[in-house]
Amino acid sequence: MESVWNKNIRFKKYPSLTEDLETDALIIGGGMCGLLCAYMLKNKGVDCILVEADKICGGVTGFTTAKVTVQHGFIYDKIIKKYGVEKAYLYYESQNAAFEKIKKIASLRNNFEICNSYVYSMYDRGIAEKEVQALEKLGVKAEFCEKTELPFKVKGAVKMENQAKFHPLKFAFDICNSLQIYENTRVTEIKNNTAVTDKGKIRAEKIIVATHFPFINKHGGYYLKMYQHRSYVIALENAADFKDMYVDASDEGLSFRGYNNMLLLGGAGHRTGKENGGWRELERVAKKYYPDSRVSGRWATQDCITLDGIPYIGRYSDKTNDLYVATGFNKWGMTSSMTAAMILSDMICQKKSKYADLYSPSRSIFHPQLAFNIGEALSGMLTLRTPRCPHMGCALTYNKWEHSWDCSCHGSRFDKEGKLINNPATKDKEM
Repeated sequence: MESVWNKNIRFKKYPSLTEDLETDALIIGGGMCGLLCAYMLKNKGVDCILVEADKICGGVTGFTTAKVTVQHGFIYDKIIKKYGVEKAYLYYESQNAAFEKIKKIASLRNNFEICNSYVYSMYDRGIAEKEVQALEKLGVKAEFCEKTELPFKVKGAVKMENQAKFHPLKFAFDICNSLQIYENTRVTEIKNNTAVTDKGKIRAEKIIVATHFPFINKHGGYYLKMYQHRSYVIALENAADFKDMYVDASDEGLSFRGYNNMLLLGGAGHRTGKENGGWRELERVAKKYYPDSRVSGRWATQDCITLDGIPYIGRYSDKTNDLYVATGFNKWGMTSSMTAAMILSDMICQKKSKYADLYSPSRSIFHPQLAFNIGEALSGMLTLRTPRCPHMGCALTYNKWEHSWDCSCHGSRFDKEGKLINNPATKDKEM
């Protein structure tokens, strides 16, 4: 399984940790978020180290569809209903500031393509109209439309101009040049401002956990506050030349964007550890709408979904003053990664961020999704089946599409030999 981003690109290699070290700030996790946190801190004069359990950008960052946009589904109407107009505007403002920051960095290297972004609904016109009305309340330009490049009719779509797409690995590797990075260095525990790894210890005044799904269970309750959602992508040649990018507002819907004369068709989403059609479902869609197309690549990814659709960025918990987290990007990791880097670099430099309360991981957990997460965790723990996940003991389910063992409770995944693929588990599984 290889994404189009991994082809014809030279991967940078970094050493493993070989001795105990001390630093001002330690970032755990070498995906887009961790790299941007290190980049922002370095630019603010903070001595920092980044450690990655495998290789940088070897996880979700290398398997994204790389849409750079403030249009995160029909999020603004939802935030207004839950938290009001002021907080909805703060969400937009923070994500837009992140967009502009990415644009500034990427444009220096000609790795940023401006386009329109569409979120559509195939069955509900009203939900699209409400999102436009919500954006109007925020003073954000958006347009309701019914005609699109899509090969099927939609009930309604929300169009935002001047959004973008880019090559995520080219961008990520460009910002690595001045960073102190250690690969193949897995953090297994944090004790009193010291990260314990399989290669040594690193003591830091401040520590950021940017490991996609947080791996420390004793603080924060992230195993209840999030679940992981898996989705699939195929790259199609001889399909359609999409200038703009599209995503269905439904979690089970389809995503479209063009890249290098190919169509990246995504979708077939499901909770990690559950059954779905995987790539076969996307191939059926391709055959229906683009019968002359050819599949030239396929990959899958997974995203952390929060209780209210807003990421968790800030102190890991109320009890951890020097430990921070960035997670739960709800499928929108490009701008949310930069938002996290902006907020956390401000917090570490003792500067108050006006977005901190909105993204606080300690905000209320009383949302309907909490009951579903608890129910799924209990079901996984009580299921009398082996093998079981070393994270919290849930039963694993075999994923026939990817030949892996997946946990529906919290999203850890293992290959057929038991090697860890996705966290929050921190060690391999004995099969």
